[in-house]
Amino acid sequence: MKVSIIGATGYSGLELIRYLYNHPSVEIVSIHSQTEKQPIDSVYPYLKGLLSLSLEPIDVEKIMAQSDLVFLALPSGVSKDVAVPFVKSGFPVIDLSGDFRLREKGAYEQWYKKEAKHYPLIDSFEYGLAEYRQDVSKPFIANPGCYATAAELSFAPLLQEELIDLNSIIIDGKSGLSGAGKALSQASHFTEANDNMSVYKMNEHQHIPEIVQQFQCWAPKLKGIQFTTSLIPVTRGIFMTSYGRLKNKLKTEELIHLYQTHYEKKPFVRVHEKNSYPVLKQIIGTNFCDIGLSVNEQTDIVTLVTVIDNLGKGAAGQAIQNLNLFSGFSESEGLLQVPIYP
Repeated sequence: MKVSIIGATGYSGLELIRYLYNHPSVEIVSIHSQTEKQPIDSVYPYLKGLLSLSLEPIDVEKIMAQSDLVFLALPSGVSKDVAVPFVKSGFPVIDLSGDFRLREKGAYEQWYKKEAKHYPLIDSFEYGLAEYRQDVSKPFIANPGCYATAAELSFAPLLQEELIDLNSIIIDGKSGLSGAGKALSQASHFTEANDNMSVYKMNEHQHIPEIVQQFQCWAPKLKGIQFTTSLIPVTRGIFMTSYGRLKNKLKTEELIHLYQTHYEKKPFVRVHEKNSYPVLKQIIGTNFCDIGLSVNEQTDIVTLVTVIDNLGKGAAGQAIQNLNLFSGFSESEGLLQVPIYP
């Protein structure tokens, strides 16, 4: 299969290149940038001897003529405009931005603070939470956000089995600096982020409606969640701690067994044994989502500890997982990297 990447110089675009370089069934035939026009190994010398394709302007007709699918690794607000001619031509698109995730009219303007002239096209996209895809044959895929992926995989068994009080969900997500992309800001400046931790977008994060939208697919009566995001001084990774009150008495061992059974055929979700909780180091550079959990039998509160690589399972890795599903490849093809440890 031949693919093109638009936005190849961003962190998610570079991660797509890293995974696809060793994918046995995929060839990267073109890479595109809105700002650079030189060989990518000149911009990023770590790719020398591996990939020397030149970064090209975005030429929709040329891309469709030489490729079978295009990845859009562009910022939200930019991707929606670039996607339009591909979608109107019926050309397969996997979009890594947030532009095609929110289905409720007005939600995109409210949470992303941008115009939604692309709104009618959202109906053409399937939300790409890979473990729960409804129709893998759909050619337009809205890849989930990083926080959303971790939160949705954390709560899916509890919501689907109707085990949790829908008014009790609290999610605390902490992200490494690469989650903010390459654009510089005061918060991402070394002297601000190093040896520090800060909360951001309190009750305003754009992944909130995305998480609620998916939760409501499993639990239509859910009204909302409490969701907090923080920045921690690591390069990549999301460490999420979540809480909810169980409706009925359950022991930790019983809930772990339920999770292990639920995810036993999902190759990228790994559930820990009792008294074992995941750490960031065990998923860095991979498409894995690792979950540990415990029940406080006095309060009936379940605590979920979930880790993903925000650039892997939270972006490029899941995008390639969705490519595999769409193309009929093995779901894990090209994605079974050993984590970078330590």
